[in-house]
Amino acid sequence: MTVTRFFLVRHGPTHAKSMVGWSDLPADLSDTAKLQRMSDALPQQARVISSDLSRAVSTADALQGARPRLPHDPALREMHFGAWELRRWAEIDAETPDHIRAFWETPGDIAPPQGESWNTLRHRVDAAMNHLVQCYPGETLIVVGHFGQILTQVQRAQGLTATDAFAHHIDNLSVSDLFHDASGWHAGRINQNL
Repeated sequence: MTVTRFFLVRHGPTHAKSMVGWSDLPADLSDTAKLQRMSDALPQQARVISSDLSRAVSTADALQGARPRLPHDPALREMHFGAWELRRWAEIDAETPDHIRAFWETPGDIAPPQGESWNTLRHRVDAAMNHLVQCYPGETLIVVGHFGQILTQVQRAQGLTATDAFAHHIDNLSVSDLFHDASGWHAGRINQNL
């Protein structure tokens, strides 16, 4: 049976206290000891791919070592928060409390103004991950990305509702491992801090 393995890594912290989706904020990669531990612990034969946002690209650069690199993929970006981008919850809650609460409390088809819904994000990332399975069957890939992008795949692999997926913590510079075989998607350990 062909098994394709994925190690999903969340980028280094941005220290932003607002909703950061497609804004291209840099990652803090000052914890070089942790990055080295992660690089050493991740499979050395794996291919490395990241979203095209600089916080994911630079984190992938720090972890890559001698591993082969695939082109950055914009389909692996974080959720697009539209008009809510770089704004704080309290600020939006003061303007449109029902909208933002519905968005977070009942994730699905509700989207920020000019932004993406959870279901839109999930469809985009599912397609990108399926493409990787088709292109690299039986291989191991390190996918450096984002909180929402990783959660969509945890949701899929564990057969969760979006609300239940939100119960998972995905820390910066954590690793979640998933695999795909003939029976579908499966989850290993989620949110490992190496």
